[in-house]
Amino acid sequence: MRQVYLDSAATTQMHQSVIDKMVEVMNNNYGNASSTHFYGRASKTLIETARKTVAHYLNAQASEIIFTSGGTEADNLVLRSAVKDLGVTQIITTKIEHHAILHSVECLCDEFDTTITYLSVDDRGQIDFDELEQKLSEFEGKSLVTLMHVNNEIGNILDIDKVAEICRAHDALFHSDSVQSIGHYKLDVQKTKVDFLSAAAHKFHGPKGVGFAYVRKGSGLKGCIVGGSQERGLRAGTEAVHNIVGLEEALKHAYENLEKEKGYILELKSYFIEKLKENIPGVHFNGCCEDMENSTYTLLNVCLPLSSEQSMLLPFQLDLKGIACSKGSACQSGSNQNSHVLTEILDEEKLQRPSLRFSFSKYNTKEDIDYVVDVLREFLQD
Repeated sequence: MRQVYLDSAATTQMHQSVIDKMVEVMNNNYGNASSTHFYGRASKTLIETARKTVAHYLNAQASEIIFTSGGTEADNLVLRSAVKDLGVTQIITTKIEHHAILHSVECLCDEFDTTITYLSVDDRGQIDFDELEQKLSEFEGKSLVTLMHVNNEIGNILDIDKVAEICRAHDALFHSDSVQSIGHYKLDVQKTKVDFLSAAAHKFHGPKGVGFAYVRKGSGLKGCIVGGSQERGLRAGTEAVHNIVGLEEALKHAYENLEKEKGYILELKSYFIEKLKENIPGVHFNGCCEDMENSTYTLLNVCLPLSSEQSMLLPFQLDLKGIACSKGSACQSGSNQNSHVLTEILDEEKLQRPSLRFSFSKYNTKEDIDYVVDVLREFLQD
């Protein structure tokens, strides 16, 4: 059976060079980085070299990079400490963020009575910058704005430079969940005055279980996991050296090959859109994902013209044909409920139809796209 993996927004296939580097470290650098003997110092050197590499690609200082277990932990670290330690009493966000943000702010509201303000989004999933300015102007306390750079379900790209400017003008902190953009877009934190970023290695062909937070120097952020003094005291626990080195290798590969791979994947996405329009009358593209300027090149979210009866059979049929994609996001795929993102932007008629997220990498081909379109067309004709 042919197998086609189009779920890279959920997790990516690891590069072979990443695997090789991690195996090498596990074989040879097994010392605890907190130990003072040779084995410990060797591991510590690998971690600090990786920190400098990450900082280089963000144009940050090495001390501003904090390694975590992934994007979710990085999000929690920033949001919780902002409220506990930095005096934030209002968090401004949207209802189409990742659940790592949405559930965190709900907990902070319950625990600290933090004011949570949700910006409205239009039917393409875009915010109103004037509304953001208004919400910041109206609130008398300290605010933190948390908005994702690239939406993980519909692929919208946020103008984070503009958001950063607005936040600076109103003395507000700005955090961006950049899990879907780090490794796929260049970010310069000296030009984009964001205070905090979150990233996860498995979104750019690295290992699962490791990511990082960018924490602007002098922010005053404090750790939430109590224990040792690892990661400048912001993240206690023995470092997973092999994972951190794997992240470094994946990020290096991503940025050294960015333009070439971006062009190739963008061509695949354009080809997919063209083939869907030709073969699936009535197909609808959710959010801005058909707009190549305002959506990521790595993702396409489509609403298919199917009856409710067909909709129930579609996931089974795709799996039977060896096609891996997501209903909304991977976090939602085990649920019968609609995606919280699509619920915010689609009308009732479109919500009754199935929506699928296809996400791409350099490992995909036009033959993969042709096969998927053929399967969808045949299914609709049955």
